[in-house]
Amino acid sequence: MGHPHLPSAQGLYRPEHEHDSCGVGFIVHLKGHRSHQIVDDGLSALEHLNHRGASGSEPNTGDGAGILIQTPHEFFRRECAKLGIRLPEAGQYGAGLFFASPDARARAQGMALFAAIVEEEGQHLLGWREVPTNNASLGQTALEAEPFIQQVFVGRGSDVTTEDEFERCLYVIRKRFEKAIDRWGIKEADWFYFASLSCRTFVYKGMLTAIQLREYFPDLSDKHVISAMAMFHSRFSTNTFPSWELAHPYRMVAHNGEINTLRGNRNWMAAREALFASPHFEDIHKILPIINEHGSDTASLDQALELLVLAGRPLAHAMMMLIPRPGRAMNR
Repeated sequence: MGHPHLPSAQGLYRPEHEHDSCGVGFIVHLKGHRSHQIVDDGLSALEHLNHRGASGSEPNTGDGAGILIQTPHEFFRRECAKLGIRLPEAGQYGAGLFFASPDARARAQGMALFAAIVEEEGQHLLGWREVPTNNASLGQTALEAEPFIQQVFVGRGSDVTTEDEFERCLYVIRKRFEKAIDRWGIKEADWFYFASLSCRTFVYKGMLTAIQLREYFPDLSDKHVISAMAMFHSRFSTNTFPSWELAHPYRMVAHNGEINTLRGNRNWMAAREALFASPHFEDIHKILPIINEHGSDTASLDQALELLVLAGRPLAHAMMMLIPRPGRAMNR
């Protein structure tokens, strides 16, 4: 007998699949046509998944929500021109969403550190843009943890010949920054985090509910923000406390569920790091350690997947490496 309060099977809905967990979805134009409609539809779908996210004692403080889209080049070019920043053609620069300390002095130090690493890696810092935000609907807990949010733009160096190579350069820059920020002794170093840094994709996310995302980031309502795909997520936190950086999507994945072999997976990655080698990374020690022990299970999965793909494996191959066959998992 079915549960009396559940609706009957209809469309894609099946009562036997009813459960509580994160809301996740993906919209894509099969022919790659970019439009604002894809972004708008992704946000609308996310808002209908609000019940699949979670909040604490404050209904207006969410576990996290976000959306990953293709880099909105037309929008960035227009907005950067207002600031005197001249962007090159699409694919010739990387853009990132940067969480920073609300403290102006600490923020300036973090920005200077990032700029130094960019130049050391042979790329060019083009400029920063303060991201417009509207936090009027956020609860007190989310407000107390709210970072200062900026966009950063990095120009491709003359020695970089392909987008794949440039994507790896941006990855190395980000990993170096993540390690260096703690060593520099900058006040409130824990505030600094890159939600994304890529020449292909861009992430808007935060410690928000699904229905707060569109309002919090006015950028997302601009008609010039176009994409052929949108991956979105409403978080139901189970094994970590909510925070701005642990909202999904990450740089490559949005995930629904728990990884019960988390500790073992992290230990195996750490144990294998001494054997890491790739023709795509001249000095692989720059990016170690791969896994951030303070992140969530999905953050760790995303970091492992990112490494495998940037090291040259096709995405499908990398995913199969990270998902063991049931029989193998049971025999261990």
